[in-house]
Amino acid sequence: MKYDFSSSADRENTNAEKYTLREKLFGTEDVVPVWVADMDINTPDFVLDAVKERLKHPIIGYEDVPASAFLAQIEWMKNEHGIEFDLEDMLYSHSVVASMGVAIEAFSKEGEGVIVQTPVYPPFFNSVIKHKRKLIKNPLKQLSNGKYVFDIEDLKSKINEKTKLLLLSSPHNPVGRVWTKKELEEILEVCLKYNIVVFSDEIHSDLVYEPNKHIPFASLSHEAREITVTAIGVGKTFNMAGFAMSSVAIPNKELRERFTEVYKRVHFAQGTVFGHVGFEAAYMYGKEWLEELKIHLLGNFHMLEELCQKYPERIKITPIEATYLAWLDCREMKFSDKELREFFVKEARLGLNAGLSFGREGSGFMRLNFALSSAKMSEVVEQLDSALKNRFWK
Repeated sequence: MKYDFSSSADRENTNAEKYTLREKLFGTEDVVPVWVADMDINTPDFVLDAVKERLKHPIIGYEDVPASAFLAQIEWMKNEHGIEFDLEDMLYSHSVVASMGVAIEAFSKEGEGVIVQTPVYPPFFNSVIKHKRKLIKNPLKQLSNGKYVFDIEDLKSKINEKTKLLLLSSPHNPVGRVWTKKELEEILEVCLKYNIVVFSDEIHSDLVYEPNKHIPFASLSHEAREITVTAIGVGKTFNMAGFAMSSVAIPNKELRERFTEVYKRVHFAQGTVFGHVGFEAAYMYGKEWLEELKIHLLGNFHMLEELCQKYPERIKITPIEATYLAWLDCREMKFSDKELREFFVKEARLGLNAGLSFGREGSGFMRLNFALSSAKMSEVVEQLDSALKNRFWK
């Protein structure tokens, strides 16, 4: 089947967060919003059809997540990523960030250390701070070709007996890395040595571009499986964030019990009936759609890459291996972070995430969500091209 990503439904005048918050975030509604990580691409028909079928029953009440939904996800993870979870390992969660908060509470105490690897998705460090844990920053290193790698020596130097948890972004948001087995094994070695639990955010694991391959942290070894809490879901892959349904896989019984103790205090409940059926349908029928989506997304990235190549002394695009989030290096524009943000808003009329929000290592960068229809991506590229030309080619 051939899927069409050339256009998408109009989200103006809906309650879409990326549109309704434009005035608040950017001071104007006259921007194309390419910040928050959901797609301006239609949620697939097989998901919507499952919801329509469920609506034929006139009672929408409390429901448990059906075993069939988790089993569909387990089968997907086995086929796509080579890892096998058991049904008893799985817990519902409405979001990865919520799961992260539970993990911080469950596996550390106030004042104890939690490691984050910046620049990184802001809730990683915000969650640590809000839970009154000690934030341990282990910044990634950027190579001369723009690619980011772990700084293992820095990591080792910052760990002590009060370091309890590492929050891993895999694939990494915002730098787009797919960590290799060797890289992950280096992290594993450190965490095993110091008895550190790993919370592995793998929400972008299906959005990986060839020849790269996502390796679940828990799949590295039996020892890795025993120290890992894996957060996964359909929200990014199938543009289903509004279903508020993800999952947590915890094979180690002791860790699962500690996690569940906090989980029950929060009262996560079991999500919505529509989330259940949509989640299951995505994993049952989504393979072909996803493969075509990734081809489309990579095409969008190349459009942006070609634009940046026109202005090599002003803007560079970080090599991408996964996600639909471009990490733009704008340091050669010689703007302050405030001026850089204003350039994109006022001159390019684009609403991006400021790199500084991902940690001070993101200063001079901007994150652009290129999960758009072909038509909207062309609009974004044209607006940025015009702004760069007007500013730097006068």
